[in-house]
Amino acid sequence: MGSGADGPSGVQGQSPWPSIPLPDHNIPVTYARQFALPFPAERRYLPEDFLMGACNEDALAWIEAPGAWPALRLAVHGEEGIGKTHLLHVFSARHGAALLPATAVRRLVPPPEAAALAIDDADSVVDEVALLHVLNAAAERGVPVLLAARTPPARWDFRLPDLVSRLRAAPVVALLAPDDGLLRALLARLLSDHQLRVPAWLPDFLLTRLPRTGGALREAAARLDRLSLAAGGTITRRTAQCVADEFGVPAHPDENEKSPEDEPPGFF
Repeated sequence: MGSGADGPSGVQGQSPWPSIPLPDHNIPVTYARQFALPFPAERRYLPEDFLMGACNEDALAWIEAPGAWPALRLAVHGEEGIGKTHLLHVFSARHGAALLPATAVRRLVPPPEAAALAIDDADSVVDEVALLHVLNAAAERGVPVLLAARTPPARWDFRLPDLVSRLRAAPVVALLAPDDGLLRALLARLLSDHQLRVPAWLPDFLLTRLPRTGGALREAAARLDRLSLAAGGTITRRTAQCVADEFGVPAHPDENEKSPEDEPPGFF
């Protein structure tokens, strides 16, 4: 049973392992194209990163004093990508609020014990009874509740009368469309989050062609990241126009006359 000098095969002088042919170094070797892996940029909601401007100054003023809200409730609304979720994080950091997505509001799940509550996408809560319970429990404990959605509560598709009356009694503040300065600052941050080294002309190029929302800029930055990775890290006007095309924005007539190689140097 022992192997001894004969090895595992039991046959003296014969290797138990299959022979592997050595490569022929005279055969040309071809290398496959290296594909970049588009790791998603981490979404940041740090309070210090919140961009303040005329579009959100009313909402910021309201969240400074939640104890003064009628019935301790406030609803903020605005279009996608305008900063509602970030505002909830600012509120949470300042007042120790528990931040809840709409999916977390359901029966048999007690509301968290916190100094305040913030509910994101409140208009998409499925369980109306659970949302009513959260509002009632918060009112009994004297806990402020901040709700965020794309539209004001009067347009939310809820049917439970007690819930509807409580929501419509809450004060409402809108997050308005950002101005040019805020959009430019947001775009610079998004490009930095993706660690993109972009030419100096790119911000103006994008801001004059894309929808004027934070969501559009966020998606454009992600698409630029993917395209630049596929192109070896280079961003040209052709690359930028491909991103604009995906948003249904046609090329300007003079853009066809410019070559990507003719771009002046300069990055930010």
